[in-house]
Amino acid sequence: MELRQLRYFVAVAEELHFGRAAERLVIVQSAVSQQVRRLERELGTDLFDRSLRRVRLTEAGQRFLPAAREVLAAERRAHAVVAEFADARGARLRVGTSTGMGERLDQVLEVLAGHAPDLRVELASAPTVVRLEQVARGELDAAFARGVEEGPEEVRLVPVWLDRLLVALPARHPLARQSEVDLAELAGLPLYLTARRDNPPLVDLVMGACRDAGFEPVPGPQRSSLQDTLAALGAGTPGWSVVYAAHAAQLATERVAFRAVRGPGGAGSPLVLPTALAVHRSEPPAHLGEFLKACRVVGANDRES
Repeated sequence: MELRQLRYFVAVAEELHFGRAAERLVIVQSAVSQQVRRLERELGTDLFDRSLRRVRLTEAGQRFLPAAREVLAAERRAHAVVAEFADARGARLRVGTSTGMGERLDQVLEVLAGHAPDLRVELASAPTVVRLEQVARGELDAAFARGVEEGPEEVRLVPVWLDRLLVALPARHPLARQSEVDLAELAGLPLYLTARRDNPPLVDLVMGACRDAGFEPVPGPQRSSLQDTLAALGAGTPGWSVVYAAHAAQLATERVAFRAVRGPGGAGSPLVLPTALAVHRSEPPAHLGEFLKACRVVGANDRES
């Protein structure tokens, strides 16, 4: 038996309508129906009478409702105890981070320190899927996620900014003399790119843009790490890769050039991945507002620059 099943059951019991309960919970109706069915199978009895046009509680459902409410009330009391303890030690947020955030993360923490100096941020790094599941389970208060359109049903994705990609080239390559590189100009060079399983949104964006520009990238060896790729390019190995613009400043080297790239379409649009902050849909942390405000300030500054 899961707490979310009890929440869904209580919502349906109070609304006596699966659709209205789903709207109240801000999830799809099928998820509510599925979880209530699982709860009924575990209990071994129907909690709702669905035989009529109206949804009604069965006798078992009527007896179960006060107990379910008491469990949820106990959950709220437990959360309150921990919140009081955390407040006594100083407010904190547990935030999952993404690789390559570079100066973006520094800027967010700097802005946050300016208007919420007592808020302590604890950072944790993990693969995107793991971060989203940790938010869903309440193990993280929020997590950054690039190029993700949806996560677990308990998670809401709040857009914060667009991450621009730059091309990484050997500094001695002729294209490095340009301030911007047209994507089609890279057609003959091997592309050093991470395996798709490690970063599907990034790989799909780059490969799709290349095809839209009229070429299939020449595959270079799959990189074991970004550092290894930059070392190979810096040694003069023909090829190119991509890095997040926010990360490029921290990767600066005289032997590798980072250049803006013009993708296909119109006058040539930059390659960007949307970044969102993943938060719990029904139980957002107390200090999420301050953190989101800092993210939006950084995103607005980037658009103005």
